[in-house]
Amino acid sequence: MTSSPALPASTPSTAASRRPADALTVAAAVSLLIICVLHTVVFAIHPWWADWLAGPFRTGPMPAEAIIPFWGLPGGFVVPGVLLALLVLEAGRRGGTVPGYVGAVLGIWALLCLWMVGPSGFVLVLVPSALLLLARRRARRAARDAA
Repeated sequence: MTSSPALPASTPSTAASRRPADALTVAAAVSLLIICVLHTVVFAIHPWWADWLAGPFRTGPMPAEAIIPFWGLPGGFVVPGVLLALLVLEAGRRGGTVPGYVGAVLGIWALLCLWMVGPSGFVLVLVPSALLLLARRRARRAARDAA
């Protein structure tokens, strides 16, 4: 039986090799999490929850008055929004940023939704979008200056 070689003593610890957190990326993630929580709190109390959870719509048609709130609540953006926020938060805590298209697509989506429905909570999504774009721009500038 052979033993595996030991790690060299000069291997840096994980904590020592980490970059400091990117504050703008972390702030974008936290703001997106807050938006998702606020959306859930505002719309959580709804009379259709019992019917949605009971499942009668799996076998029969869903009434129109139940379809619209479904896509705003359990079928809406909150779960993907939380997942995106957690991924962005992890990148920010590691000192990184996310690709620029993440902030751009998030902002374009919010602007399109604002154009379609008018003043609404979608205006809040412009905050994490702008923070992500600023973080990416700052990271690119720092990389260019370091080169």
